[in-house]
Amino acid sequence: MNAALERIAMPAGLRPMRESDLDAVMAIEQVAYPYPWTRGIFRDCLRADYPAWVLDDSERIIGYGVLSVAADEAHVLNVCVRPDLHGQGHGRRLLRSLMQIARARKVQRLFLEVRPSNLSAIALYDSEGFNEIGRRPRYYPAKQGREDAIVMAMELFAE
Repeated sequence: MNAALERIAMPAGLRPMRESDLDAVMAIEQVAYPYPWTRGIFRDCLRADYPAWVLDDSERIIGYGVLSVAADEAHVLNVCVRPDLHGQGHGRRLLRSLMQIARARKVQRLFLEVRPSNLSAIALYDSEGFNEIGRRPRYYPAKQGREDAIVMAMELFAE
């Protein structure tokens, strides 16, 4: 088998995000979002010891997820995959990993916000058991001012 085929056949691996990953994370963040997080936000999440994970394919980081946990609730802060690799299950894998971390920390309810215009993310969250519980008006910056956020939640049960 040639090296290119071996790379394709290799499953992506998950590991904790490190500060040394921030260049690669920022490169993805900047192409994935019109209003990306700053390096400082990621650094603050790492320093606050939020569960933050990267997904890599042994050559490069292809996605990441960040979670905050407080008492028996958690909040998915960011799940992102390189746009050229969308539709391959990487976002689902990251989300499920964050859900497992939350369960391991005895979280009862998991929350997230998503743009109403992000139909693929909404479909993913819905398929994983999240339900819309409300909206945050004018939550996200947008080209024409602000965009609402759909607030979604799910109850977590021990596996």
